Parts: sequence; C-alpha cells; structure tokens
Amino acid sequence: MWRRSPSGGELEICLVHRPKYDDWSHPKGKLEHGEDWLACAVREVAEETGYAAHPGPYLQAVRYVVQDRPKEVRYWAAEAGPGRFTPNDEVDRLLWLPPAAARERLTQPRDRALVDALLTAAHLT
Repeated sequence: MWRRSPSGGELEICLVHRPKYDDWSHPKGKLEHGEDWLACAVREVAEETGYAAHPGPYLQAVRYVVQDRPKEVRYWAAEAGPGRFTPNDEVDRLLWLPPAAARERLTQPRDRALVDALLTAAHLT
C-alpha cells in the first residue's frame, strides 16, 4: 500500500511489524473460504493497518514455505484511503517509509522486489 506523504507529497510505502514473527513486511494475510484474492488483499490491509485500500494494478504472487507448508500471497498496488492504525496482537507497529527506506527495513529479501514492482506498475517513479 502506498500514499503521498501528508507533509510533503513524497511517496511512502506502508510496512507492518508482526510481533509473532518479529518481522517487517507488506500487509498480507490468509484467504478465507470462498473469497477471491483481491477481496482478501483489501480485507487484510484494512484489518492489519486500519486503512481502506484502493487497489490498482496486480503486482505478483510470492510463494514460499512456512513450517513445511506452501504459502502463496498475491499483491496489488493499492493506494491508501482513509483510516487510522491501531496496534493489535497481529500487527503492533506501522511505518510509512520512502521506497529506499522500505527496501532496507523489510525483513525478507523476497519482499524487497515488491517495492520495485509497485513503483513500476503504478507509474510512481
């Protein structure tokens, strides 16, 4: 999810900290039964960040294994709408960072490529 900084208009990317894993990542979550991927992405962003997401272009799917189980997450470029973050058990911190700082803060290398995909797909560079 991205926005223009309220103070200066610079591009910022939303990252969330998950205390369970002690990592910084893009907002994401699990697909519910009968839910399509885009609806899942919009719902999870709202649940984790408190912000409405206005989805744009599809970015990519990321596949990896967690505890011997395959996981797939699909991402869209989404502009942040109205909202306010409230810390919770799943996500205790949220940061809005410029793209270079977001790349550095992300815990998993696989998540860093999404920053470039977002900038390209949403024509934000």
